Amino acid sequence: MQHWYTYIIYSKKLDKFYTGFTENIQLRIERHNNGWSKFTKNGIPWELVYYEVHDSKQEALKREREIKMKKSKHYIERLINHAGDRSELTELHSESL
Repeated sequence: MQHWYTYIIYSKKLDKFYTGFTENIQLRIERHNNGWSKFTKNGIPWELVYYEVHDSKQEALKREREIKMKKSKHYIERLINHAGDRSELTELHSESL
């Protein structure tokens, strides 16, 4: 089964997060760091700080939109800080619905 990913990268240079989705997370991060995206090329280098695995492209896209709709650096930081605590992630995910 092919997996899709919702991911968050961070640029220390810009002090900004970027959220996206992809089916090949390693290649996508490489492309961000090689300047392939006009939205992220000014923030190079980018560091992968968070990701979620999904069973379909639609699920990954939906989750990307949920995170982006929050428009909240605080929400993203909470996701990252509680990535190992599955119950906290479930609660945060429920807040975004």
